Amino acid sequence: MFCINKRKFFKLLPKSEKGMEEMCGIIGKVGEENVIPQLINGLKKLEYRGYDSAGVAFVEDDIINRVRAVGKISELKKKLSQEVIESRVGIGHTRWATHGSPTEENAHPHRSKNGMFYIVHNGIIENSEEIKKNLLPYNLDFESGTDTEVFAHLLEKYYDGEPVSAIAKAQAVLKGSYAFGLICKDYPDVIFGAASGSPLVVVKGENGFYIASDSGAIDEKTVEKYSVSCGEICKITSSAAEFFDPSGKAIKKQREDSQNSEDSFEKEGYAHFMLKEISEQPRAVKDTLDSLISLGGVWLPHVNIDEDFFSEILEKIVIVACGSAYHTGLVAKHIIEKLTGVPCAVEIASEFRYSHPFIDEKTLAIFVSQSGETADTLACLRLAKHCGAQIISIVNVRGSAIAKESDNVIFTKAGREIAVATTKAYSAQLAAFYALSIFIGREKGKLSEEQEEKYIEELSLLPQKIKETLETVNENAKKFAQKICKWDKVFFMGRLTDYATACEGSLKLKEISYINAQSYASGELKHGTISLVEEGTPMIAVLGESKIFSKTLSNICEVESRGAQVIVITDIAKENLLSGNRTVISVPDTLSEFRQSLLVLPLQLISYYTALLRGCDIDQPKNLAKSVTVE
Repeated sequence: MFCINKRKFFKLLPKSEKGMEEMCGIIGKVGEENVIPQLINGLKKLEYRGYDSAGVAFVEDDIINRVRAVGKISELKKKLSQEVIESRVGIGHTRWATHGSPTEENAHPHRSKNGMFYIVHNGIIENSEEIKKNLLPYNLDFESGTDTEVFAHLLEKYYDGEPVSAIAKAQAVLKGSYAFGLICKDYPDVIFGAASGSPLVVVKGENGFYIASDSGAIDEKTVEKYSVSCGEICKITSSAAEFFDPSGKAIKKQREDSQNSEDSFEKEGYAHFMLKEISEQPRAVKDTLDSLISLGGVWLPHVNIDEDFFSEILEKIVIVACGSAYHTGLVAKHIIEKLTGVPCAVEIASEFRYSHPFIDEKTLAIFVSQSGETADTLACLRLAKHCGAQIISIVNVRGSAIAKESDNVIFTKAGREIAVATTKAYSAQLAAFYALSIFIGREKGKLSEEQEEKYIEELSLLPQKIKETLETVNENAKKFAQKICKWDKVFFMGRLTDYATACEGSLKLKEISYINAQSYASGELKHGTISLVEEGTPMIAVLGESKIFSKTLSNICEVESRGAQVIVITDIAKENLLSGNRTVISVPDTLSEFRQSLLVLPLQLISYYTALLRGCDIDQPKNLAKSVTVE
């Protein structure tokens, strides 16, 4: 069955509409002491999810008050510091705006017309305009341009004195993916929550109960933890949590592992989280590989696909991802095809979901997402399952939507990544792809025991080589950044896997330094792009592919002859083959299959130091957020 008729499955795919809400962070607490400091601390930890505006709603003397601010959490904190607040019940929100400008009117929490409900929201209400027209009074004045406010007014419409019933009735007419936290004026000692498709956890701390988008936002010891999903509703007080199904009927929830994350939200002496995370790559890769390699072979503990599928059925592999994860797929394509003999395609998730996906029961579909929340990737996963493909997802977050909906998962061990521009998660994803390629090659019968042993032996050396690379290229990266920071455009070039790394390098530079950086396949330069090269044009060339070394070198000579200033990123063996006075950064030698894990490191550092010299906000670049949960 080739899945090419999208009408059958389009109803599975979330859409975004004008006025839709965004990928945000929410937190709430009912405690025994003042909760405002913990809400602010939690929002700071959730700021990676968005930092266009922030706000809190809290109960004082049975009255709900609201404070909102445009900009980062620090702006909200300044406003709150202007008055003495003592509240034991509160909810908070940090926003990344996709539609609707980042104004105080659009900042959360939003409220219903008579002030009965104050709510915070992460996700999308797809049919908000339809609800406005058909279910709410035509003369209702809206304070904001968001879809979130629609839910507040729905709650008021259905409220008959019992909030859980109102939430159940309001949820029943919603379409989309969402998580809510809300306070009701009639129940000043309670916070209610609801979720469907967006993350929401309930956590019992040492001093009360929380709801949050991410349990890592909670800075006190976790005693109990629960996930809210599938239209479920929660109700928390300072001493108890109750759960309800989508109809409002009480249910029992299974506790989850309540061990607090060991990942730090602190910079630990580093100037920025990005620099800290760059330095953590040896550990991230080692931990990922250690979890996938055992007794001299690749073992994927969360992959349960019959051997017959790989040896007899598998005909095609499709990798689907966005952004940097997509670039890991571009690298992996060449390795997979070499080690397995199976054709492999790499697709951008937002394109794939609307194309004609020729996938069926003989296809292995691989989905890559650091957060496990990427909306387009999740939609494509559902599409592939509908078409009968075997599914493997590579994610960094257990309990994420993609992890839950995948039949098979490879968990990377990058740990929490705070900086918006990914580094250690990217390297961990590459490591996971290396292990998966060896695994499929073995199951497919394409790799001998000797070949498998050779690859695994070299993989065991990779974390140390990453550490060595970071140490040896750091000063050169700083030096070259002093030149690059003055440019307003930079070109990257490479072939095959080098091109994939060039794509990642250009993305890193534009993400955090705002330089117009573009990547090109070296052989394509003569087909138009070389017309942009003139005296002084900056060009970063990735030169790692041995079999086409002379071809790429020829492309470098072509742009040099037209005046380009070229920085070559290569390995030690190839540096010795280069002549002239070229500017070169070299990395240690390794097997060609794993070389891109080293070649990408100088590009990360160059981007970091360039952004630093340009005075950019490195960890929280403008217009970006860590988790992309809308299209």
